Amino acid sequence: MNKYILAIDQGTTSSRVIIFDEEGLIVSFHQKEFKQYFPKPGYVLHDALEIWESVVFCIDKALSKAKLKIDDIMAIGITNQRETTVLWDKTTSQPLAKAIVWQSSQTKDYCDELIDKGYLDKFKSKTGLIINPYFSGTKIRWLLDNVDNAREMAKAGNVAFGTIDSWLIWKLSNGKYHITDYSNASRTLIYNIHDLKWDEELLAILDIPENILPKVIASSGINAYTDREVLGKEIPISGIAGDQQAALFGQTCFNPGDVKNTYGTGCFLLMNTGMEPKSSKNGLLTTIAWGIDGKIEYALEGSIFVAGSAIQWLRDGLEIIKSADETEEMARKAKGNLGVYFVPAFVGLGTPYWEEDARGSFFGLTRGVTKNHIVRSALEAIAYQTKDVVELMQKEANIKLCDLKVDGGAAKNNFLLEFQSDILNCNIYRPKINETTALGACYLAGMGIGLWDKSTIKNKWVVDKAFHPEMTEKKRQELYYNWQRALKACVAFADKMNY
Repeated sequence: MNKYILAIDQGTTSSRVIIFDEEGLIVSFHQKEFKQYFPKPGYVLHDALEIWESVVFCIDKALSKAKLKIDDIMAIGITNQRETTVLWDKTTSQPLAKAIVWQSSQTKDYCDELIDKGYLDKFKSKTGLIINPYFSGTKIRWLLDNVDNAREMAKAGNVAFGTIDSWLIWKLSNGKYHITDYSNASRTLIYNIHDLKWDEELLAILDIPENILPKVIASSGINAYTDREVLGKEIPISGIAGDQQAALFGQTCFNPGDVKNTYGTGCFLLMNTGMEPKSSKNGLLTTIAWGIDGKIEYALEGSIFVAGSAIQWLRDGLEIIKSADETEEMARKAKGNLGVYFVPAFVGLGTPYWEEDARGSFFGLTRGVTKNHIVRSALEAIAYQTKDVVELMQKEANIKLCDLKVDGGAAKNNFLLEFQSDILNCNIYRPKINETTALGACYLAGMGIGLWDKSTIKNKWVVDKAFHPEMTEKKRQELYYNWQRALKACVAFADKMNY
């Protein structure tokens, strides 16, 4: 009888469960969106219980679609939106408050205070990250300081912190396991990526008690089991990784210099740098890619906060599209951008600018602009932001990027990838299985139970479609120059605002 691996891909706007067979091919898929909470400008929150319920729902639906039972599942892999921060009561398994999402900038004032005190270099040297509301550390501090009785409960040993992987494993195991993997730990701003431990000095600066933190374990290997009362069977959880590291693994970027870009809610470009962490002087992040068999591999990362979520905004906010599928045809109908540039800085700007106060801005609007031009400008903005990161990564890694592997929901859009190839002047390769985040979790889980090794996985990667640059160098420079003008104007406007 065939056996299957179940991958939980818990994202920023939806949860999805994909079931893979022993060849690493998709046999079933289900996805469910959940509510986003925006109580104040710059705040982005999730209901952790709603996330959990959406995951359970997707598991049931995916099994049903494939006509499988839970007994057919031999392992579970988990990949998750990173940095999103949950505190829960260990005795009741109830969240203390809504989860603070990675996009949320509500801890900006506290980050500014840390920077003013001169802590920037200390945090960067230990964690590979910059002091920014993006990361979990200041979110933990905010919850401890602002949720009633949270600090008192923490001192009594009744509070657990986790990123979404930890939260799901806690729920799947009925509270038996409080763990996270190296890749997720490296995104918290409190984990020393060189010494491979929670950093006591940083915890003291942020006033975070160590007893609330999860145990850090390998990204691949049997480290936990589901509880029989939860899923009806004890199943090994043998793969765990943050979504971008999982995508890097799913794209088989196993060698130093391999690069992938994921077009999801945000946009994340990662380069494998091997066993040695590479430090950036200009806004790239140094992060742990994964830890397997006692070996840690690192990556350089560029983080773009708004990509696919801009398309979601066109649908739900402006209501000028009914689905993301429409955007490719609409962008082509525009026949050029008509001088319109959109900077989708809804929650600030990430790499390489790190401008928390920036907000979304349109430039070049005239009476001739239609909704097609607005849609086109949103897709082009994703490609421009990627070029910002690529330009920096090429400079700091001292390489010329000729090829780029891509994945994520927006990577299904051929117009976007054609424009991306043109503006980068490089070849773009979309794999046969575009769900590479879930695929990475599947591969890690399969390796964790001895089903595959890296060489076997490498042979599974197959190109679906290739995109090659056709734009003239003059046009490429003109478009990118105007994008940079729009960026500078957006930042200049933010400097005058008081949020």
